[in-house]
Amino acid sequence: MEQRIDFGVLGAVVAERGGGSLALKGPRHRAVLARLIVARRRVVSVARLVEDLWEDPPPGAVGAVQTFVGALRRALEPERAPRAPARLLVTEGPGYALRVSPDAVDAWRFEAVVGGAVELPAEEALGGLEEALGWWRGPAYAEFAHEGWARGERSRLSELRLQAVERRAGAQLALGRAAEAVPDLDAHAAGHPWREDAWCLLALALYRAGRQADALAVVRRARVALADQLGLDPGPALRRLEADILVQAPGLEVGGFSPPPPLPIPVTWGLRPQTPAPQTPEGLKPGVARKHGSGRGGGGEKTHGPPPDAAAQIWTRATAAYDRAAGAGSRARLESAVGLMRSLAVTGGGGLEAAREHRMAAVDAAEESGDAELTARVIGAFDVPAIWTRVDDPDLAERLVAAAERTLAALPQAPAYDAARCRLLATIALEMRGTRSSRGPEAAREAAETARRLDDPALLAFALNGTFMQSFTRAGLAPRRDEIGAELVTLSARHGLTTFEVLGHLIRIQARSALADFPTADEHAAAADRLAERHELPLVGVFTEWYGALRTAASGQRQAEAEAAYRAAAARLDGAGMPGLERGLLPLASLCLRLAHRAPATGVDLRADWGPYRPWAEPLALLETGRRTEAGTALRALPEPPRDLLYEALSCLEAAAALRLGDPLVLRRTHARLLPAAAELAGAGSGLISLGPVKQWLAEIATRLGSLGAAAAPRTQAPESMRWKSS
Repeated sequence: MEQRIDFGVLGAVVAERGGGSLALKGPRHRAVLARLIVARRRVVSVARLVEDLWEDPPPGAVGAVQTFVGALRRALEPERAPRAPARLLVTEGPGYALRVSPDAVDAWRFEAVVGGAVELPAEEALGGLEEALGWWRGPAYAEFAHEGWARGERSRLSELRLQAVERRAGAQLALGRAAEAVPDLDAHAAGHPWREDAWCLLALALYRAGRQADALAVVRRARVALADQLGLDPGPALRRLEADILVQAPGLEVGGFSPPPPLPIPVTWGLRPQTPAPQTPEGLKPGVARKHGSGRGGGGEKTHGPPPDAAAQIWTRATAAYDRAAGAGSRARLESAVGLMRSLAVTGGGGLEAAREHRMAAVDAAEESGDAELTARVIGAFDVPAIWTRVDDPDLAERLVAAAERTLAALPQAPAYDAARCRLLATIALEMRGTRSSRGPEAAREAAETARRLDDPALLAFALNGTFMQSFTRAGLAPRRDEIGAELVTLSARHGLTTFEVLGHLIRIQARSALADFPTADEHAAAADRLAERHELPLVGVFTEWYGALRTAASGQRQAEAEAAYRAAAARLDGAGMPGLERGLLPLASLCLRLAHRAPATGVDLRADWGPYRPWAEPLALLETGRRTEAGTALRALPEPPRDLLYEALSCLEAAAALRLGDPLVLRRTHARLLPAAAELAGAGSGLISLGPVKQWLAEIATRLGSLGAAAAPRTQAPESMRWKSS
């Protein structure tokens, strides 16, 4: 008797006989088998197989398909006699079909178990569902995630799996095993936060496990996710459950309350805005026009817009209409959710953090659909302009880049997809900021070239943001960034791209500060504040207030006044949702202020949160306590500073320690790094801090090397007032 063959598609595509895997040869052999399984015993024509296997079929494609089928037949029926008709992979009409029993494919068995569980007693249903969920080895048809022919089946199976998780939990609750259900439900709700059934089940499980407070907290978490973040009101079941928990309704016990049966497609994501979502630079907050020489707040224009009550009514009616019109679980909802996350990112620190938290979930959901074009739109739609060159969440940035690269590889090479490719490339350039990889500049260059060729202003603005983020390949590039900022301001003002216009002004604040042109920087700061006030753009004021503190420091006012201005600016970072900017910035600003005033580098307290800047503060802190040997070791171990807005500033901190230690190797390398920026103010390109003119640091380094008798010392001379004393 021949052994049965089982096919697995709940993960990578496999075929097994008697517990052993069959050799299916190459990826196209597997693709033919998978395509026939998707057809569910129906005939797939040779022409369709050719179209599905190759984007641009080669001349011998039909013969190649026949070769793949022959190899699969030999693997599936090795005992079949030559020229005997195949029993499993049969030829019929214009193509082929896989004629296997309904229980031979794990996905078909899984569907039968999930569908049948509704009619079974809870104990029996629970056992079947637990076994069936164990059949999943990864995403369905895993190696064909980006194939159009697998897309619908992958989405359908993914939804069935989510229903199975929820039905298993329902069976556990019916059997009085609430505490046992909580851990898996918690993970399920966290991974799919817009499935109301998941929240209902988790809250009910907690309540029945004697955790009433936790149950209410879960319902309120769901309310935040659905209402506050995405503009949705919780559904009737969730609202009723919350009310019942509050009054400890008897119906909540076993046999009472139960959530509605799972829908055939998932209830996920939010609502599509009826107008394009506003785009705002990462971390911008409504500002007010201020006098930038003092850092004190000033007056501003009144915000324009409809009365709050009217706006709320319009929002409620529009979202309710969209909720009725757009199908639950539709791709439109997924894209709409990203649009709302983009809007969420501009509402302040909490919104920015929430948008980051949910952004990757949206990308994961899009990738799970197997639709490369949808994934490209979801990734590229989050075009929130960014001004700071350190990412807030490095792990998220890395995952986004990986997803964008996978999607780029999966998109068809056709002109119709050029805009989607451009957005993916711009995303890569933005998320790779501050790294030393050549991929970032390459992606930025290609994105800008594509956007210019397509003559798309919004696309070009996004691409220019990537160009800006990759413009830190060496010191001294403030003039180049000034050009980028000027182009952004002109382009955005002409085409109504307000938030990118703000970004352009902020870039020019930085660049003109680096070039010591503070009157022009003042004009751009005032323009950014006016736009922020008029358009309710969050967090602009954080950057312009820090610029005000820099302006105070650079104006030569007393150090104490500048210190106070920096402390006030730092207070605005609290809760702004920008850890990449906030961490270590205040102690760094204080240290740079003292060095710029040529005061001793005292008070370098390593117990403070120096964030990523600690390695550059450590040698100076060790010198302050007389530990010269340890300071020298720490100094020589310093890496090259990240290629970002603080490159010159950190190079100067390195030089400050080397000047005190008289280390010629470090002095030469810092001189080489800083030389291209000789016409700039060190650190002022950040728009936040400054250590004074780079040329003075270069002169001091040259003088120190000369005093050490170092060979090939740079031939520059420092003013007497700039000379450092060795210690």
